[in-house]
Amino acid sequence: MKILALIPARMGSSRFPGKPMKLINGIPMIGHVYKNICNNKNLTKIVVATCDEVIFNYIKNSGGEAVMTSKKHSRATDRCAEALKKIEKKDRIKFDIIIMIQGDEPMVNSNMINKSLEPFKKNTKVGVVNLLSKFENLKEFLSPNTIKVICDKNGDAIYFTRKLNKKFYYSDNIIIGKQVCIMPFRREFLKKYIKLRPTFLEKDESIDMWRFIEHGYRVRMKKIKDVSFAVDTKNDLKKVEYLIKKN
Repeated sequence: MKILALIPARMGSSRFPGKPMKLINGIPMIGHVYKNICNNKNLTKIVVATCDEVIFNYIKNSGGEAVMTSKKHSRATDRCAEALKKIEKKDRIKFDIIIMIQGDEPMVNSNMINKSLEPFKKNTKVGVVNLLSKFENLKEFLSPNTIKVICDKNGDAIYFTRKLNKKFYYSDNIIIGKQVCIMPFRREFLKKYIKLRPTFLEKDESIDMWRFIEHGYRVRMKKIKDVSFAVDTKNDLKKVEYLIKKN
């Protein structure tokens, strides 16, 4: 099975401009993401997909691989779909699975990658997987930067949001966790994404997976025990820097 890891990254983040190149213990955040997965034996290829030359040049000069994509993309999944097309054409290869690993997940590790692939082996009908982890505390749960996911009894997502109130945090009657932005797609499913029209909740919540759900497709969630924090603010950067240094 040929597996492509794509890391979408751009300097123009609305919540934290320039964050891919912010230093964490002396290394740009995008460098941590790339380095943390480069030894995973399941991955055929790892490429950073970006629209910014500063990111492109950093990865290339570090011995990694990057591809330039359009500046028009507002969704990371759309950026990855464009990158896939360019890479397959250039390398004359057809991948089976494409893993999208957000460039603001500097605590990503190989175990997370491997866990995200497990549902594909168990069920050929699974088209896309997201990782699901526990909230550190109520403050993290209430943060609009944390994407909350409510799941059905089968482990599929039925609701993604940034806006839940604290009564959900204390509920024992629902399956809920935070989205960790490591998302493998079957190739045809990623291709399908760009053919679907953008949806209301996708735009309102700024969450890519809503496009699938609103068009009637399932998003399989996979629980993990690993600790991971996405970087959306300067305080997040300090916290992750401390945790990475500690470990």
